[in-house]
Amino acid sequence: MDDALVIAGKRFQSRLIVGTGKYKNVEETERALDASGAEIVTVALRRVDLNDKSSGSLMALLQRKSWTLLPNTAGCYTADEAVRTLRLARELGIASMVKLEVIGDPKTLYPDNEQTLEAAKILVKEGFVVLPYCIDDPIVCRKLEDIGCAAVMPLAAPIGSGLGIRNPHNLSIILEHAKVPVIVDAGVGTASDAAVAMELGCDAVLMNTAIAHAKDPVLMATAMRDGVRAGRMARIAGRMEKTRYANASSPNAGLIE
Repeated sequence: MDDALVIAGKRFQSRLIVGTGKYKNVEETERALDASGAEIVTVALRRVDLNDKSSGSLMALLQRKSWTLLPNTAGCYTADEAVRTLRLARELGIASMVKLEVIGDPKTLYPDNEQTLEAAKILVKEGFVVLPYCIDDPIVCRKLEDIGCAAVMPLAAPIGSGLGIRNPHNLSIILEHAKVPVIVDAGVGTASDAAVAMELGCDAVLMNTAIAHAKDPVLMATAMRDGVRAGRMARIAGRMEKTRYANASSPNAGLIE
């Protein structure tokens, strides 16, 4: 089944996007990312030494592999910080497709809507392919799309919480109106959460902690890969209608008396 994820004209066969932080070491990072089947991986620009390309470093791993890098602005609290960080990434030749993340509160790590919109406007005008992390608010998502963002990435729950899909109703409204890919970003805890997101109609799921903090990150990466695939296939297949009462599996016609 040719069912590619298309972002700004680029096709990806995997609909699972994974982060590179929080693992025990670079070896575990590589094994988990390989097991996930992801083609896009995120890297926090403010938390990684971009110049350290020595053997065994994260940057050496990222250069050695064929993943599409998605630099992100984790740790930025203003539009100015985020824009400056991504300009630096472009100067270093890392990537032009970027994850915009402007945090508004250090406890919840919820995004700052105003600062995110401000940064998105600047970055889109400068030619970046912008994928913004945002609250699960249909209005904010619409505004980001109108600005020219290549996708919208509403959270499922707070970053790193593992709480799963907290508000499927809002996600459904976002999906109903979006004309760009909708990627659930943050809050997924296990494979069933990823499957639910895909069954709702989301185009992809982005996660980090759910894999990196699992007791067996490599096995969880495999489970997440399969959860995303199963949810996507179920969405395409079209689930049966829900009914209030039972519906016998075997027809009454031809019933032996």
